[in-house]
Amino acid sequence: MNWLDNIKWDDKGLVPVIAQEKDSGDVLMFAWMNREALQKTAELKRAVYFSRSRNKLWFKGEESGHVQTVHDIRIDCDNDVVLLKVTQEGHEPGIACHTGRHSCFYQRLEGEAWHACEPVLKDPESIYK
Repeated sequence: MNWLDNIKWDDKGLVPVIAQEKDSGDVLMFAWMNREALQKTAELKRAVYFSRSRNKLWFKGEESGHVQTVHDIRIDCDNDVVLLKVTQEGHEPGIACHTGRHSCFYQRLEGEAWHACEPVLKDPESIYK
């Protein structure tokens, strides 16, 4: 049996993926992978996701330069979520979010409203041209 056969893919052939920074433990982002993306991630030691909006493989950093080097690939106890331990490359500190922030999880609930609790490290207009 191929190791990819152990993954519980959803009805669209996708699995949810969490990217966590290896050194800090910060959760950087959530994305999706299909079988090909997970295979390429394991081979290249670089995060490759599946873009549902573009319906194609998305090599993290292909436009922004903010590549994720993969150190460890894990699955949860139900085999239906993948965890990547990564180093976020391309800027110091690493930018994982398309908004120019370190993490996509930059909004915190305060009372009954969401507030940005992490700064923009680089203007997204200068990242994506």
